[in-house]
Parts: sequence; C-alpha cells; structure tokens
Amino acid sequence: MQWRGRRGSRNVQDRRGMGTAGGLGIAGTLVVLAVGYFFGIDVSPIVQNQGGGSGELSQRDEDWGEFVSVVLADTEEIWQPVLRDQAGIAYQDPTLVLFRGVVQSACGGASSAMGPFYCPGDQRVYLDTDFFDMMADRMGAGGDFAAAYVIAHEVGHHVQNLTGTLGAAQQRGLSETEANRLSVATELQADCYAGIWARHAQERFGTLDVGDMDEALRAAEAVGDDVIQESAGRTPMPDSFTHGSAAQRQEWLMRGFESGDMRQCDTFGSRDL
Repeated sequence: MQWRGRRGSRNVQDRRGMGTAGGLGIAGTLVVLAVGYFFGIDVSPIVQNQGGGSGELSQRDEDWGEFVSVVLADTEEIWQPVLRDQAGIAYQDPTLVLFRGVVQSACGGASSAMGPFYCPGDQRVYLDTDFFDMMADRMGAGGDFAAAYVIAHEVGHHVQNLTGTLGAAQQRGLSETEANRLSVATELQADCYAGIWARHAQERFGTLDVGDMDEALRAAEAVGDDVIQESAGRTPMPDSFTHGSAAQRQEWLMRGFESGDMRQCDTFGSRDL
C-alpha cells in the first residue's frame, strides 16, 4: 500500500501515551474472554500487558499512528465527494481515537477485548493499534492494507450513521434472529463501503500495490462468523451470526470495490446476503 509521505488527518486523538494508571482494575478480570466482541478472538495478551507502564510509545507505535492518520485522511477525501454525489449528504469527518487497554466513549467504557469499534454517540472510531499485530500473528491477516480495511470498515459505520441506516438498524423489541439479521446487514454494508473507499482511493491516489486486495480479503475471511466459531471449537450456526460469514464479508467487500457505488451496497434490501 502506498501511504508513506502522504497527508495525515488532523482528526486523530492519540491517547496511547497516557498510560493506564495502575492497570485495568475490574476490566483486567475479564481477560478470560476467549472471543472478542468484534473480531471474536482471544485478545487477553493485549489486556494483560496493560499494567500501568510508562506511557511511552515505541517506534512501531509511532509508525502505526502515522499510518492510521494517513488512512483516515484518505477516507475523508474520498467520502466527502462520494457521499455528496451519490447520496446528496454532506460528509462530516469522524474522529479516530487511538487507545491502549481501556477507553471511555459516549457508548460507555470499553477495552481492547472488544476490538475496534465505532460509537455513533460521539461519531468516533476507537482503535487499539496492537490489534493490527494480533491480526498478523493470530489471524493470518497481516499487511498494511488489511489494517486499512479495518479502519475503512469502521468509517463505513460512520457513513451509515450519517445516512441514517445505522440508527434504523438498531431497533428494539426484535427477536434474536431478526436482530442478528439486521446486525449482519449492517456489518456487510460497512464492508461494502470499505470496498468503495478502496476503489476510489486507488483511482484517485494509486494507493493499492499488487496483492493489497488479497490482504483485505484474507482479513474479511478471518473475521467471518463461521471462521470465528470454528476456531472456537463450535459448529457454525448461521442464525447466531452477527457480522456475516467469511464468504459474505468477502463478497460485499468486492461488490463495493468493483462498483464504487453506494447503491450496490443495499444489504438491507437484499433477499440473499
């Protein structure tokens, strides 16, 4: 991925150097979770390492911070014209918060065990950059464009928030099966929007190197609900899926990339996801 030497975003809030002030406390007892909420893997090594520390950032931390800033800047420059031209909506830049261990958002407290997430309450993406290393080491989904896909997916949720689809999908009083179906549609649309970003970023900036989309597809496969459930020793149960199968995530990512068109990302109106 071609990103070095490019403009970074001013909308990154880096809290990683603040330290953890005595560790995780009660949250530290939750490291027994074998499956993180978003990516469904054991993230206890990240949580266990938050023992208070000096708050100093390593060179790798600095590199990841620069990378995240550039990718976020790219999403800003792509979504401003795309959302205006395709949906008639003015794009509002989200803030991306880099944190380590635990973080407080308008959606409540969270730990690294949740994986990256978007909070519509404050229009912020929250990300522990150690997660990128875990993607490579534990999920077989390394590479800078795999990491860019994660960021673009979360920004995709921000686009959903701006268009109103995110709020509409978060209905109350639904059965578990119906709530899961809406959750899958929401996540697959965010994947499709990540593909739209990749398509336009390539056309505008020449971002992609050979093999970059393969990296993103491997990441999409690794976070499929069926792959996650199998890796946890469970039989995949589609009715329990909340993010979509590996094949679905790859399909909708490529649908966005091949079309570059938000109209092709209507997962909510699709009979067959």
